[in-house]
Amino acid sequence: MIEEFLEYLEHERNFSKHTILNYQKDLDAYSAFLSENNLNIKSASSSDVRKYIQFRSNKGYSTATISRTISCLKSFYKYLVLEKSFKNNPMSLISCPKKENKLPNYLKYQDLEILFDSVDTTSYGQRDILILEMLYSTGTRISELVNIKIKDINFSERKILVFGKERKEREVFFGSRCAELLDKYLNDGRKKIIKEDIDYLFISNTGKKITEDFVRKIIKEIVKKSGLKVNVTPHTLRHTFATHMLDEGADLKTVSDLLGHENLSTTTIYTHVSNERLRNVYLNSHPRAKK
Repeated sequence: MIEEFLEYLEHERNFSKHTILNYQKDLDAYSAFLSENNLNIKSASSSDVRKYIQFRSNKGYSTATISRTISCLKSFYKYLVLEKSFKNNPMSLISCPKKENKLPNYLKYQDLEILFDSVDTTSYGQRDILILEMLYSTGTRISELVNIKIKDINFSERKILVFGKERKEREVFFGSRCAELLDKYLNDGRKKIIKEDIDYLFISNTGKKITEDFVRKIIKEIVKKSGLKVNVTPHTLRHTFATHMLDEGADLKTVSDLLGHENLSTTTIYTHVSNERLRNVYLNSHPRAKK
């Protein structure tokens, strides 16, 4: 049942491989716990699930990880009810713990420039710097980035059709800097590493479609070379895109649409980031606020 559920997430719901891997780990751990307690997926009750959640909490897992585990189990049992005519849903009475009020990690303008300047733009570097620029310029998720095909790009209007969660389409836009890097990569760097006809924009050193793990590895190596002492992931660049857009005066609804958020409330976290920046500017600038 777990294997079928994971295949459903991949092929029907278009979940990223990274998310599916996390779900697999969660479900394997849950199944092992049930087995150790002489239970199984079919016989587990809400009380059993609560015991499992408490077990995970006692192990020191964060609130975010516990919430992901609960979301995973909710999706799993919902799938069983809808697809397998499953009668018992122990998750119907389980709710996620209150989320930690944690601000998203993002890069300051100067750190972003240091990151870009550290990329050697010869050969593979043309692809690598374009990956950075496109993540920052468009705010796309890594799962959306690796699936961009050249035919999805409207070069004249500088926009890209991307496919988000559950294959939902949306358009994202890119500026002149990204356009320059894109043109250079397509006419030079990509031609040097391509080995066979392939539709995808980003290809690996072996000429195949690039993977999410490969992108993470590229960014990790660039950060190490830059000397920055900050944690940078593909999602950091998405956070940076949203934060900088709001800092420069973009309205919340526009940023929400560009990010592909279903609910505007999801985007409000970035207003806290911008408000914190404003607070720091005030404390450092106003004569009555300075220490």
